[in-house]
Amino acid sequence: MDMKEAAAAYESATQYFLNLARGITADLLDIHAENEWSARQCIHHMADSEAQSYARLRRLIAEPEGSVIQGYDESAWANEVKLGYVDGPVENAIAVYAAVRASSLDLVKRLEESDLEKFGEHTEAGKYTVARWLEAYTKHPYDHGDQMVRATKGQA
Repeated sequence: MDMKEAAAAYESATQYFLNLARGITADLLDIHAENEWSARQCIHHMADSEAQSYARLRRLIAEPEGSVIQGYDESAWANEVKLGYVDGPVENAIAVYAAVRASSLDLVKRLEESDLEKFGEHTEAGKYTVARWLEAYTKHPYDHGDQMVRATKGQA
């Protein structure tokens, strides 16, 4: 894997989601496509997920190989009213997403190919390498960005 290309792809994914999230108007935030999250829910999820991602990457790089990488129940978080997925403002969630992605990008740009095989043990997914982290979190903004596009159109 070419690390410069990987960093550019990660950065592009970040911008894709940010452009969508910042462009959603208030009247479209809570529209749902069938069996999917609204844009508001996607934005809050991405902030929470990226905060987890930020910590995971640092654990993978700094801690001994095989260290525990804690999973979390994203549905439980989405269903916990106090976390704001249903009606919380999105501005702070967008700011969290932007900040943690920027900081993670700084780290990704410092990675060497040999770092990609460093690994931890994810509580749900088993062996979890830096390469797997990079692939997952480069794809994740597109998945939920596309979900927001479908939601604002009310399509599944």
